[in-house]
Parts: sequence; structure tokens; C-alpha cells
Amino acid sequence: MTETSLDSHNRDWFFPSSSFLNTTPPKTLNTSKKLSTFPSPKRRPPRPYSPFSRPRPSPSPPPPPPAAATAGSSSFSYSSSFASSSSSAAAEGIPRRDARYPSLRRRVDFGRRFEDQMGRSDRAEKPEVRKGSGVPGGDRRWRVRWPLAFSVADELSSLQSRLRACNLFYPMDATTSFSLDSDHTANQSLKNSALFISLALLSIPLIVLKYVDHVSKIRQTSDNALEEVSLSKRLAYQIDVFFSVRPYAKPLALLLATLLLIFLGGLALFGVTDDSLADCLWLSWTYVADSGNHASSVGFGPKLVSVSISFGGMLIFAMMLGLVSDAISEKFDSLRKGRSEVSVSKARAVIVLAEDGNADQSDARALRTVLSLTGVKEGLKGHIVVELSDLDNEVLVKLVGGNLVETVVAHDVIGRLMIQCARQPGLAQIWEDILGFENCEFYIKRWPQLDEMRFEDVLISFPEAIPCGVKVAARGGIIILNPDDSYVLHEGDEILVIAEDDDTYAPTTTMAKVRRGYPPKDFVLPKSSEKILFCGWRRDMEDMIMVLDAFLAPGSELWMFNEVPENDRERKLIEGGLDISRLENIRIENREGNAVIRRHLESLPLEEFDSILILADESVEDSAVQADSRSLATLLLIRDIQAKRLPYREAMVLHSQRGSFSQGSWIGEMQQASDKTVIISEILDPRTKNLLSMSKISDYVLSNELVSMALAMVAEDRQINDVLEELFAEEGNEMHLRLADLYLREDEELSFYEIMLRARQRREIVIGYRLASEEKAVINPPSKNVRQKWSLKDVFVVIAEKE
Repeated sequence: MTETSLDSHNRDWFFPSSSFLNTTPPKTLNTSKKLSTFPSPKRRPPRPYSPFSRPRPSPSPPPPPPAAATAGSSSFSYSSSFASSSSSAAAEGIPRRDARYPSLRRRVDFGRRFEDQMGRSDRAEKPEVRKGSGVPGGDRRWRVRWPLAFSVADELSSLQSRLRACNLFYPMDATTSFSLDSDHTANQSLKNSALFISLALLSIPLIVLKYVDHVSKIRQTSDNALEEVSLSKRLAYQIDVFFSVRPYAKPLALLLATLLLIFLGGLALFGVTDDSLADCLWLSWTYVADSGNHASSVGFGPKLVSVSISFGGMLIFAMMLGLVSDAISEKFDSLRKGRSEVSVSKARAVIVLAEDGNADQSDARALRTVLSLTGVKEGLKGHIVVELSDLDNEVLVKLVGGNLVETVVAHDVIGRLMIQCARQPGLAQIWEDILGFENCEFYIKRWPQLDEMRFEDVLISFPEAIPCGVKVAARGGIIILNPDDSYVLHEGDEILVIAEDDDTYAPTTTMAKVRRGYPPKDFVLPKSSEKILFCGWRRDMEDMIMVLDAFLAPGSELWMFNEVPENDRERKLIEGGLDISRLENIRIENREGNAVIRRHLESLPLEEFDSILILADESVEDSAVQADSRSLATLLLIRDIQAKRLPYREAMVLHSQRGSFSQGSWIGEMQQASDKTVIISEILDPRTKNLLSMSKISDYVLSNELVSMALAMVAEDRQINDVLEELFAEEGNEMHLRLADLYLREDEELSFYEIMLRARQRREIVIGYRLASEEKAVINPPSKNVRQKWSLKDVFVVIAEKE
């Protein structure tokens, strides 16, 4: 390529030919010489004559141009200088050129073509420069031509810069293109390999499980390995042992699964995207940590992989949350069970709970615990409360612990309580209120201002509490329940009361004025023989029989119905310390059968019993749910048999048609049957209590909950244990439910204080009442001075000596 052609090519980037803007073919120009970019006013060497040049008019000094015809000072001065230069060149013999064509032919051609596009009409409208100007008509064309050229040059410069930024200005050679193609092919092969590896690793567990299952089936079909454990079961057993024995197995497995998911997800992303492997691994971790990060994925492959990683991340974080929750729950359970470092020597009370299982083994563990506590080097500040399972082991525990130990025999307490509740329906609810800390309970405190006061006056001195005993300092701190009215308090004596809390009561400074009346009846309720049925067998059956013999009147009958063979019953009772021949008030009748089989229960005269006790059988007492289910089944069968045997069944149906309860309602029939026979069910699970309370076909004793309440109360104040032992024992004072006709007449208006004083004439302490229209009793009622009307169907709760 010649120099002239190169220069012309390079100039076209800055000053393109008219063909860039005009489709009209340009005229033939002579480009044999290199043209300068701008015309210069200096003298130039003579140029050969060109046929495109036109004769110029003879130069003359140009007059000042008119203001209307001047577009700009710069363009006009440039035209003037150019005209003067042309005239001097003519004087020196240089061929003159037309003023409309400067030294750059491309500009001359561009201007002409632009003028042709502007049209002839424009030229006719604007007047020509007058003659003698030296540049006839040239100033207008220069004004139009140069601004447009500069604007086109600026636009082309910006396009050139943009091409350089896109690396498109300098073309690549064939070697560079071949190198890039080779690198792209190698990179694509690597990404395909990564995608294949990720899929292969995901398929390995499925292949291994399929292989293990196949091998197990082959071994089972062989004759010599019929009794051999399959490979899959052995593998599952080893995994189970690994997770069970090693405490950190679950967190390590979760960590391994997280790392594996991140690695496989990163490989898969590397195979379907253009990012590097490090970026893909980091992106995979973000998908695992936050499932919402995959929303920015573009393309089917990246979207599929990112969604799969996000699902795996959600599963991993769900398992992590489960592990954390289980760990926290186990920690709180261990703290609640006392499995932590506690300062025993500084504790106010130490509770030793019985364990499930064999009673003797549980008591043996409790004995070892007491022995270790008594050997504490610093000594114990508080006392020890021990829950025992068998009454026979109480002596041994007290021998080891001495004065530091208070024992609560759970089975003995529940057995005695069930007997009391069977003879007095509704007493179980009273005990729940007294033993629990939600309502009223027992408290002992000294009040010096009550010294030298008779107990009869002390009884009405507490508006927010009910005195029911005295702790006598002169007799070594012994607690006397229900003392005589004439007992005078001495210095050091303390008062046992029933109150809501230890800081909610205090004696009044002024004595309440209460009218002392007389009860309408002055007699002792006669004791009559009773017929009681025991369904089930407890390991402390001999203790319950002895308590029942002390409570019942002579001529009473005790029927025992359970699965224990009759020959074994007498042996067990004798081993427990019961001599049947020494029973004074009851006679034992044995019946053998299953309490949940209807035909066995139908062989009993269920309608003749005054009380039926459904015991938690010894064979199922370790499982609370199973024991309660058995008790509920027995209760429903007994009530159904009783309802079908009632002599007034037809009267019940007529009564039901009047709207008392729906006709044919089995609940209604069982409630009618409960009016004749009292059934007490021993339940172990608190959730079963709701079923019995809604049906109202049976009373219940929640044994585990009552024992827990008793342990908490004794732990709070060890003196209360003596009160509970007396109230549950077969001798001394106990809780009673008395009818209102023993203390008042129909519609008589009396205050609670007046009823308390009337009850004192029977040597009883009234602690609460239950109205006929209410289902729950009120213990320690407020406003004891306010009078109200009472009904003879109302019931009063009293503490009285056993009859």
C-alpha cells in the first residue's frame, strides 16, 4: 500500500468522505498528493493545474461584511485570510483555485455535496456577497461546512474510544484465536468432569445400599446360612451402636454431611456455570447457610443445582436445630432431677426420691444415699426427706439417718387415703387443696400475744386462718391436733393453722364477738357394717387391710378380686405381717379373676357394695399409662353392670325423657349408679384425671401427685410430717365430711365463726364447707363474721377424732 493511500485511509477516521453521510457518488478527485488537515495561510509550492479548479476573480480588498450575513467572527476571518493568500499566490504565478475549495479536497467535495443537499432554494433566499469581496458566495458555505465537520469528528472519536474499550479496535490474529479456542475446550472438559464426579459421588450410597441388600438376599437363600443375621441388619446395628455409645457421633455426622453437601454442590455448580471452583464452593456454602440466596440463579442448570443445595441446607439446619433442642432439654431435665453439683451442706432440705422398679431395691438405694449424706464432712444444715416404697424399711432408714431424716411411705399414704376417700366421697379433692401450695396449707408459727389465752378464744382470733392445733413446748415440741377448749397457751407454744401463705395471716388485737349457740342434734353417728370390694392387688395389701379393720364397724365384709391365686394370697399377707385370724371387724372373701373381663365381673354382686376401690395392680404399676388404662376399663365395666342391675332402671328412663339427661345415655345411667355405690380409682398419670373429672362417674386418688405434694410440704417444714402421719393413721384425728344438719337448721343464718363454735361442742374443728350447688369445697373461707343462709344439703369439712 502506498503512502498516499495510507494517509488517505487514516484521514478517513477523522474527516470521512462525503459518502459517509451522502449516498451520491463523489466526483473523481486527485489524491496523489498528501493533503493537510487544515488550510494554512503560508505560501505553498505551486501545484499542478487541476481540471476541478475554477478561475478566481481578481482580488480586491474586501469590505467589512454586513452583520446579518456574518455567522461567526472566526469563520469570516478564516475566509478573509484564505482570500488574501490566494491573491498573493496569483501574483507569484501560482495557479489560483476557487475560494470554495480549500487545500483539502475531501472537505471541498463534502461542502459541495452538503450544499447540493441543502437545495437551490436556500441559495436564492440569501443574497450573495457583493462583488469585489474576493470570496463570492464562499463565506456562507464555510459557515455551514466546518461546524458539521467538527461535530462528525467528535462523534467518530467517541466511537473509536468505545471500540478500544471493547477490545475490538485491534483484531486478533489467527494464533491468538486458536489459543483461546483450545483453552475454552479444556475448561469445558474440566467442568463436565466435575459435574460427572458430583453425580457419581451422590450415587455411591445408593449403590452400596443396593449391593448390601442384594448380598443379604443371596445369603438368605443359601441353605448353610439360614440363621445368620443379614448384612444389612448387622450394618444397621453397628451404626446404632456408634450413635448410641459415642456422645459426639451425631454432631460429627452432621458436620460431615454439611461439608459433603458443600463440596458436591460446589462441583455441580462448577460444571454448570462459568465461575471458578473456589467461587462455586463459596456459593454452595451460601446456598446451604441461607436457602434464599439461590433466587439470583440464571439458567436451567444453575437453578436446578442451587435448588437442590438449598433443600439439603434446610434439612441440615433442621437436624442441627433438633440436636440443639434435644441437648437443651436433656440439660434442663438433668438439672430438674438434681444431676448437678449442689452444696448439700448448705441446703435447707434434701429430698431423696424413690425409683421405679422393685420396692426393696429402691429403698436400698435410698438407704445408701442417706448414709452418704450423713457422712458429709461439713455437716448438714437442713433435714433429709426420704420417699420409701415399703413401710417395713422405714425403721432401717431412720436408724441410719437419726433426727436428720423424715420419711414418707408413698404406698402407705395412698392406701390409707384411698380408704378414707372410699368411706367419704369428695375427700380426695380436699386433700389436693391442702397438700398443694396453690390454695391453703398447714403452717406453724409462734405468736407471743396469744400467751395465757384459751384455745377456744384462739380459734376465733385469726380472720385469715383457722387454728387447728398447738405445738407444746413443754412436751418437747409435740403437736396436738384438735386440743381441748380449756387448753391455755404458755410461753414457747406455737399455733398450727391452715392459711393461704405464711405471711397472709395474723391474730387480731380485739376479740371478735361471736354468739355461742347449740347444735340442733346432740348425738354420735352410729357406725354400721359395710361391704367393700378391692379390685387389684397392691404390694402393701396387708397394711390396707389393717387400716380398714380399724375404721369399719364389726360385721363388715372385704371382698378381694384379682388375678393372684387364692392359695398365694394368704401366704403373701402372712409374709407382710398380717395375721388374718386377728382381724376383729372385717371378714375377707376371695374371688379370682381378671378385672377387665366382663364375665368375671358379672359374677360379683356389684350392686351390693357400699364402696369399690380400683387399685393400680402390682403387675402394671411400673407403667403409669398401662395401669390407668386398666383402671379405666374396670371402672366402665363395673358402672355399666351396675346400671343394668338397678331396680329402678325404668324410673331412670322415665326421668331421662323429662330432660334430665338424654335418653339411653350411658353416662347418665352410670351417674345414677354412682349415687348408690362409691368407686375410688387409683390413677398414676395426671392426664387421666381430666377424663374422670369430666365423666363424674367416679372419684379418684392421684397417687403420684399427692405423694409429690406431701414430700414438698415436709421439705418446706419437717414438723408437718407429724400432722400428716396422724391424719392418715388409723388412730387419732382425721378429715371428715359432715352434713349441715349436725350444726344448723334449714335456712338458718349463721356466720362461719358461729358454726365453728357449735362444732366445738362436738370436739370438732370446721376448716371449710362445700355448698350443695357447688362442686368444689372452700377451705379457710374469707369474711368469717358475715352471716349467710345455709342448706341442710351443704357439707362441712372438719378435723375430728376417729369414731
